[in-house]
Amino acid sequence: MKTLHIKVFGKVQGVGFRYFTERLALQYHITGTVQNVDEHVEIYATGNETLSQFEQAVIRGASPMSQVESYTSEEIPPQQFNRFTTLK
Repeated sequence: MKTLHIKVFGKVQGVGFRYFTERLALQYHITGTVQNVDEHVEIYATGNETLSQFEQAVIRGASPMSQVESYTSEEIPPQQFNRFTTLK
């Protein structure tokens, strides 16, 4: 089990990015959280084999209206979540 802390920058707020990220998490069996923070979206994602596929799907643009300009991703100590949740 691995956990990634991902920050996504660009046109990612007000375009359905969090909603589509949550849908991708369900599709890839990922638990964690997604939320708007300042001018970026922050994701904590925990999973196994599909975690890197989830990360790439998010970066390609989780929603049709989003435009990802840059992102950071780092592995952090494993976090345990019951499901994937949109916080704010």
